[in-house]
Amino acid sequence: MSRTGKTKPPLKLDDKQSERDTRELRIDKVGVRGLRFPIQVQDLARTVQNTVATIGMFVDLPKEFKGTHMSRFVEVLNAHGNIIHVENIPDILRELQAKLNSATSHLEIEFPYFMSKKSPVSRRESLMDYVARFDAAACGADIDFVLTVKVNVTTLCPCSKAIARYGAHNQRGEVTVALRSKDVVWIEEVIAMIEASGSSELYALLKRQDEKAVTERAYENPVFVEDLVRNVALRLNAHKLVTWYKVEAENFESIHNHNAYACIEKKKK
Repeated sequence: MSRTGKTKPPLKLDDKQSERDTRELRIDKVGVRGLRFPIQVQDLARTVQNTVATIGMFVDLPKEFKGTHMSRFVEVLNAHGNIIHVENIPDILRELQAKLNSATSHLEIEFPYFMSKKSPVSRRESLMDYVARFDAAACGADIDFVLTVKVNVTTLCPCSKAIARYGAHNQRGEVTVALRSKDVVWIEEVIAMIEASGSSELYALLKRQDEKAVTERAYENPVFVEDLVRNVALRLNAHKLVTWYKVEAENFESIHNHNAYACIEKKKK
């Protein structure tokens, strides 16, 4: 209200984003990245795991528009409540398209995923953390979904074992599997395939008898980085629901000042 008692008209704010751009360049993806938000993920036991994700949200921008409206991305995210459910991903993608007048939309969700594991001999239980990621995109009415899981394993060098008198060098290897599928492939399934493909799986808690068992298992099961990606690929080839995959492995070498890397990508028939 003004001093005269009359209501002031609303302040007109310039909408710079909607101004016309003359550079004739369409932008493929524009939006926000690095949002932290709680999500719920259903696990293989059909229970719900609560975790916190780092989220990116993007749309395409036609060449005639100067910019997009960043606040609308956060509005869409919060419109689905305080917690994102994986089942809501298609709804979020379509709402991004509608609210930002875009032909395509993209959603990336990366989060820590926890599983309880027992050590091999003492059977002590502890939590292991993994990294999982959902990359989803909508183009018109079509939706593409890629699951990515990152798992660490132990690898022991076959060459070192063959030539050394006193042992063999080993290291932690990081395996990343991205896949498309006809139906749900559980995160636990991917973790199991990766952990079975190295020299030994890792544990958060090991007593002395466990350490002995893990060390000896790795020594009896040496794998190059090439073996590692091939072992994982064979298991993905046998999975009836997987239609495409990319397997990457990187060994953080213990006797070299560089890492070893291998990759296999395949579209299944």
